[in-house]
Amino acid sequence: MLMPKRVKRRRVHRGRMTGKALSGNKIAYGEYGLVSLEPGHITANQIEAARIAMTRHIKRGGKVWIDIFPHKPMSKKPAETRMGSGKGAPEYWVAVVKPGRVMFEMSGVAEPVAREALRLAMHKLPVKCKFMTRAECAALNGETPCETQTPDKEVNA
Repeated sequence: MLMPKRVKRRRVHRGRMTGKALSGNKIAYGEYGLVSLEPGHITANQIEAARIAMTRHIKRGGKVWIDIFPHKPMSKKPAETRMGSGKGAPEYWVAVVKPGRVMFEMSGVAEPVAREALRLAMHKLPVKCKFMTRAECAALNGETPCETQTPDKEVNA
């Protein structure tokens, strides 16, 4: 299960998940990606379940990248405990996901296979997601996709 090796503070505030993802909103490694459409917390167990679902469908062919990591501890007080006496102990770890965040990437398989594998992973996650290709993601972010860029031609005098 994913969790940090060391953290500076074991108990953190809940925070707010307003706005869109400004970093991690591009497909960087693979050809296909799973992009979040709404904000949410994704636990380490959910990330692992999605990873297993994807790799089983592609039968260990291709490559899968996980672009989110559960850095944030979520604490919980024991059941039937009186109010007060401080904050509870860390119970599990979550990754904070905003809309537009690329969570998983995949390459080395055909598009229908990748689409089905990421659809299976989608069902393991608590946020709405959508399948995207590298070209769609680049067009959405207002960029030219890497494979269609042409280098500047030098003119020899």
